Amino acid sequence: MPGGRLTQQERQQIALGLADGLAYAEIARRLERPTSTITREVIRNGGPTAYRADLAHRATERRAHRRRQAAPRGPQGRAQDQGHDMEAVREYEEAFTTLLMQQGLPKMMSRVLVSLYTSDAGSLTASELVQRLQVSPASVSKAVTFLDGQGLVRRERDEHRRERYVADNDVWYQGMIAAARSHAQLAETARRGVSILGRDSPAAARLENIARFVDFVGESMIRAAEQAREVLYTKPETTSDSAT
Repeated sequence: MPGGRLTQQERQQIALGLADGLAYAEIARRLERPTSTITREVIRNGGPTAYRADLAHRATERRAHRRRQAAPRGPQGRAQDQGHDMEAVREYEEAFTTLLMQQGLPKMMSRVLVSLYTSDAGSLTASELVQRLQVSPASVSKAVTFLDGQGLVRRERDEHRRERYVADNDVWYQGMIAAARSHAQLAETARRGVSILGRDSPAAARLENIARFVDFVGESMIRAAEQAREVLYTKPETTSDSAT
């Protein structure tokens, strides 16, 4: 598959494919590009109903220009201080952001969460996020408020009394438990329908089966989350440790 950035002609082909109702995978096949490249390109530039090739191309050129003009980040800010390939890091962050957006998280909230996940400290201040993402303080504040309300980040004060936003290691565990609870609520609601519709009715049988299925899945999620919770706090083995 060809590497490098999408050309303007390729973006025009993407726009034509979307207009014809083609799936991302089919557009990618025709362009000989990874499906993830097409998905990220479309979501980043308005989505399938609002994508325009000319606007997408100009937006990409502006982003590239801002990157070239950007000043060096602070010690917490970017991975370049650790000698990483910054282009690869940016591509990874954009792919991660796109995945979160596909799962329903708004764009700015996704960008903030990915920034926290990919920072070595696992936490950033508002000013560090503003510098890292090149957005306004108001945008960061709104995103953090949303993420905090969803239990995806927590706030704490550092030694300088600055508020820091933390992507807690336990967030995945808490997310699994919250999902299991929502399954339990779904099962309870389905079972209420059984008594209302009459146990001998086809609809009641359908709802009872849904409730049993959801109960099983929810209970399995809780068991798995409890058993795997310690993995969130286990230091990965190094290459030498693995070899040993």
